[in-house]
Amino acid sequence: MKILTGIPAAPGIVSGKALLFPDDNPEIPRYAITMDQAGAELVRFAEAVRAAAEELRNFKQGMGREQEAIFDAHLLMVEDPDFHYQIKARLESNYENIEWIVFEVARDLSRKLTQSSSAYLRERAADVSDVSRRIVNRLLGIERFSLANLREDVILVARNLLPSDALSMDRRHVRALVMEAGSRLSHTAILVRAFGIPSVMGVSAAMREIAEGTSLLVDGGTGRVILEPNETTLEHYGEKQAEEERGAQQLSPMRELDAQTVDGRRVRLLANIEIPEEAGNLDRYGAEGVGLYRSEFLFLSGRQSSEDQQYEAYRRVVEALAGKPVTIRTIDIGGDKIIPGMQTGEENPLLGWRAIRFSLSLPETFKTQLRAILRASACGPVRIMFPMISGIEELETSLALLEEAKAECRKSGRAFDETIQAGSMIEVPSAVMTADILAEKSDFFSIGTNDLIQYTIAADRGNKKVSSLAQPSHPAVLRSIKQVIDAAKRRGIPAAMCGELAGESSAAALLLGMGLEEYSMSAPSIPAVKRVLRSVSAASCEALVYNALSATHCGQVQEALTVWHRENLPGLDVSGFTTEKPADDYGV
Repeated sequence: MKILTGIPAAPGIVSGKALLFPDDNPEIPRYAITMDQAGAELVRFAEAVRAAAEELRNFKQGMGREQEAIFDAHLLMVEDPDFHYQIKARLESNYENIEWIVFEVARDLSRKLTQSSSAYLRERAADVSDVSRRIVNRLLGIERFSLANLREDVILVARNLLPSDALSMDRRHVRALVMEAGSRLSHTAILVRAFGIPSVMGVSAAMREIAEGTSLLVDGGTGRVILEPNETTLEHYGEKQAEEERGAQQLSPMRELDAQTVDGRRVRLLANIEIPEEAGNLDRYGAEGVGLYRSEFLFLSGRQSSEDQQYEAYRRVVEALAGKPVTIRTIDIGGDKIIPGMQTGEENPLLGWRAIRFSLSLPETFKTQLRAILRASACGPVRIMFPMISGIEELETSLALLEEAKAECRKSGRAFDETIQAGSMIEVPSAVMTADILAEKSDFFSIGTNDLIQYTIAADRGNKKVSSLAQPSHPAVLRSIKQVIDAAKRRGIPAAMCGELAGESSAAALLLGMGLEEYSMSAPSIPAVKRVLRSVSAASCEALVYNALSATHCGQVQEALTVWHRENLPGLDVSGFTTEKPADDYGV
């Protein structure tokens, strides 16, 4: 028995037999051609490009808008004039066969992307590989190994499963995915999460360590892959899986109940989503709306989304919610989310040109998105949220551009909700310190704890050397949250939270005691948070806040929570309140 570890990409526990997906890297011949043969090679290239483009268009049939966007990006690469120019220039310089030329040009581009400081751009190297491999296979007359007609359940193990492979595979029989490449930002990871397939990415030794037919146990929630698990391990994980299923069943009735404390305090529990397809599944968890729709997915594919394309994506979500509110965050690009071509050379992109700063530097592009959101507001209740507001100047400029977008909609006869609300996302210390000022011109606040924690403590949550410092229980973080909520209440505007902390059931009572009115989280977390809130009184939660805010160390905060939960909610695990969660090494 051996354990491999990687990046948790999609939750779930699955056991089964491994199917190794062939690397499908054919030996590419390399030979010289004459000057007279160059024209014929370019004709072969053009025919291969045409066939590859047709194949990609066929893949798009029946896909959702965001899945289509992935293949639209691939089509742009296949038909990119600059890519074709590089192929032609190298062919006429080196006079070698076209298969080798395509391989070399794509390899050079992939290397540049792989060496980028941006995690997103590094992941786009896989898209370049997908496109170039498709063209080269056409040139060589090679048919790719198909996952479309699997006859039995398997755990798919791959070096790098391409987005086209993920979309074409028979998802009824792929029970889990283990991949050497990839991260949560990769297109493949986004797709398998949408498909509900437990997955672990970044398992560096997977293809070397796992043989065809090996018995595997995959825990997509922790990023563990166990080879040839023994009976004790299988029994333990079977119990863990059964416990999760029992817990889900026990929480199922929560879907129909209000999120209300025993003494009558009512709050709202909403969902965070990334793609419109997620909107159709929110009822099963009892979500009261969408508190954070991350609109940047429309742009991360690498294509420029038009106003109409954005409107269609937003409209689908609004109509799927059937009258429940949808909060759309304007594009949060920058930092570790970079669109192709957006290479700024910044030494510290997390403190640079990102989020609202990016939008305000491109006002016409920003207004295009605002008009699309405004048009969607005619289909149901919509709120607009501006990310990473650091001061009143940014908020005022954003609101002024929103007014311009409204005027343009009126001029063109586009209907929208004239009373649409616009709020500020509180993610940086300067916004916390001036929350009273921002509240004067915000219709609501939403606290983004993921960034607020790392900016408050100056600890990059993606840096393993310091990520343990980024604790939500840090007194500075808790005081910041309380200060923002208090500022909102004094002004009479709603105080919401859409960071990961909102979905931690162990933090639910503390946040309620602070006065939080809206929690927005990953939809599957809603029932557990609701159970906590329906089991406590608001008065007791306020007493917990007093003890937590009086603490001077993270450990003291954790102890205050442990004692309170032991007295008020015995049996509830509060370890989720810390960033570093204990590893489960049972039976291995």
